Amino acid sequence: MRRSVRDAIVGFTVLGGLVGFAATGMWMRGIRLGSSEWRLTANFNDASGLAERSPVTYRGILVGSVRSIKVTSSAVVAELEITKGDLRLPLPVTATIGSASLLGGDAQVSLMSRGKPLPENAPLPKAVTCQPKAQLCDGATVMGQEASSITTVTDTLQELLTEAKAEKLIPNAAASMEQINATAKSFEALTVQLRAELLKVDPVLRNLQAATAHANNIVASLDNPETLSSLQQTAINAAELTAKLDAVGGDVETLTADPAFMDGLRNVTIGLGALLSEVYPAETRR
Repeated sequence: MRRSVRDAIVGFTVLGGLVGFAATGMWMRGIRLGSSEWRLTANFNDASGLAERSPVTYRGILVGSVRSIKVTSSAVVAELEITKGDLRLPLPVTATIGSASLLGGDAQVSLMSRGKPLPENAPLPKAVTCQPKAQLCDGATVMGQEASSITTVTDTLQELLTEAKAEKLIPNAAASMEQINATAKSFEALTVQLRAELLKVDPVLRNLQAATAHANNIVASLDNPETLSSLQQTAINAAELTAKLDAVGGDVETLTADPAFMDGLRNVTIGLGALLSEVYPAETRR
């Protein structure tokens, strides 16, 4: 009885040691039984400062770490281990390498998602129903890029200065400024001349304005019903006077065309002349 208990204890102890040894080996190899961890692969053109165990963040929150780094002829391939099993990221997703601050620090990988938010019931990354065309799933590959730092900003400025020197931008800019100044002076002279011409035209404009005012007054008077009635009455009177003159002229013409009337008028004139000669003989002789 005692021997059986002793043998059972020894057997369980050996079995527990084997299980512990196997679990330790699996832990050292990164194998987690029943864990919710999942992995990503990120390809970078430049992964300066990145190393194994570098943190992986999403919106500033630590969500994993860099498991391994592999350098190829075309890119730097980093395997990322995500410890958040319920992290659902809509595509597209990019991985950016940057420092903790612009002044430097340990490198880290930041995941950035620019897709539309997923519904709350979206499948988990390790689920069989995970949709690789809509969300980031276990084993997916994302594109990597390098964030700005003091080094990259300095390199960019150096490239800009080199291009400016090669294109002779500074001398060209100086020549352009001289041309702009000359154009400004010409424009100023043109403005002064235009102002002088406007001063000359001002009296003409005033006279034209006065004539326009008079014309407006005349038009306003013509629009007055009383003025229109007076003009209409004047026109009627003128027409009547013309008719009377035409009638008198017709009568005179009729009389002068009559021979008997003309003979009588001649006789009357001769008789008046003879009468005046007899009444005033002396004055007539003079």
